[in-house]
Order: sequence, then structure tokens, then C-alpha cells
Amino acid sequence: MTFRPESLRGAGVGTSGAPVDYRLARSAVVAQFQKGRLDRNDVCDAHPELLRAARNIGEVTAIDCPICEQDQVVLISYLFGGRLPPGGTVVSNAKELRKAVGRGTDPVTCYVVEVCPSCSWNHLAQVLPVKGKRRAS
Repeated sequence: MTFRPESLRGAGVGTSGAPVDYRLARSAVVAQFQKGRLDRNDVCDAHPELLRAARNIGEVTAIDCPICEQDQVVLISYLFGGRLPPGGTVVSNAKELRKAVGRGTDPVTCYVVEVCPSCSWNHLAQVLPVKGKRRAS
């Protein structure tokens, strides 16, 4: 399941707030790698659980990995919120999203991470507020 703002409309969950896109940060990291200022070990460091999720339940995209150019980037969507497990929960479709968000009033945020299963490159792509309002700190 894609977690772009337009895809959440059909899931029966209203967004609250604006998504944050990390394309500029991604471009900067890739540029630094291509210039030789970052080593492959610096950018290809995905956690084993993230790689497992990418291989088993991620959404394969048509985008080639900017580091190895051998595989397509996979999107993994994690939900974090007050009534969810401390490590978040991975969702792969609208039904799982509705179930995870539930009827509670706690804020829920979706973090979309792009991962290359071949070289272990990973980068936070977007942060989407899915439900509730953040509390002022």
C-alpha cells in the first residue's frame, strides 16, 4: 500500500496536518555518495528487520536504487502512536491501516522508508500524520 496523502483518503482514515517529504535530504545523501564523500558502508546500513520487511511485505516501486542501480526501491510503511507497540507496526494495506489506527483518539503517524533489498540502502521518504493532533510540548 502506498502512503501518499491521496491513498489515505480511500482507507477511511483522515489525515491531520501536512506530510513531510525528505526528497531534498535524499538527493543530498546520494550526491555526496556519488562524489565519493560518503562510503557505501555509510549509506547501505539497513537494519536486518527493515530488510526482512522490504523483502516480504514492502511495496516494490519502479524506482531504481540510487546507490547500486541493480534493484528497485521498496517502500515500507510504519505506524507509530500511543496505542501501538513501542517499535511501531508495519502496514501493507488499507485494512491493516484501519485496524491499527482503530477508534482511539491518540495521534498516529506513518513513516515511509525506502529500502533497497540488494545493497541495504535506506532512507526516510515521508512522514504522514494519519490521525489525531500532536500535543504541544
